[in-house]
Amino acid sequence: MTIDASTLSPELQSVLASVPERDTPTTAETVRFEGPGTDLEGYLAVPGDATGPLPAVLVFHDWFGMVDHVKVRAEMLARLGYVALAGDIYGADVRPADGDEAASLAGSYYGDVELFRARALANLEKLRADPRVDSSRIAVMGYCFGGSGALEVARSGADVAGVVAFHGGLGTAAPAEKGKVTAPVLVLTGADDPIVPPSAVEAFEDEMRDAGAPDWQIVTYSGAVHAFAVPEANAPEQGAAFQETANRRSWQAMRDFLDEVFAA
Repeated sequence: MTIDASTLSPELQSVLASVPERDTPTTAETVRFEGPGTDLEGYLAVPGDATGPLPAVLVFHDWFGMVDHVKVRAEMLARLGYVALAGDIYGADVRPADGDEAASLAGSYYGDVELFRARALANLEKLRADPRVDSSRIAVMGYCFGGSGALEVARSGADVAGVVAFHGGLGTAAPAEKGKVTAPVLVLTGADDPIVPPSAVEAFEDEMRDAGAPDWQIVTYSGAVHAFAVPEANAPEQGAAFQETANRRSWQAMRDFLDEVFAA
């Protein structure tokens, strides 16, 4: 069952409404599946008129885990005609209680890239196995921590059509090996993001060049800080806040990117 919009915050209701529902409403369900070391629990949204096989998008959560925001993004993607899985990195029964717990939990994955990639790839294979999905047309995207996860999928050399990171951390303990990154990569970042400063952007560019990545681009949004595309983000004193213009433009950039990579 899809999310009851009346239970969402006004900010999330507004973002969800920015993508009109299709004539046949989206369907959605919680899906539980086996992952490395634990069960994972994602949220699968499908166009109501799906006849398959359709292009698909795996979208990863920020460090707060499987909250309404990532489910809303999955439903928005389904309204665009994609099968969309809001993927789970933490595990089916792991839900951070507050920001401190979320930061600690996310940090444990940044420190264990092998597990981070394995959990991300388990979600990818779950989506790929769905009979409604065109396995040759799957993209991976994510927000904040999830953007970092999407980039780890690219670094792993996974066979995907494209990767998008919304204000994701760009560093990694395991930089891409030469020839490993084959998927097109789109990084959407804030010009004033204190967590992803210009030095991090430059280091990522060097990493992509050194790896021989064939197709990557970075779009920087003026005035935007961390979490600019998370509607409920409101901690400017910590360098994290929603910015409507950057959110709208980055979503459109993602749509244009998906149109291109799925048409290739």
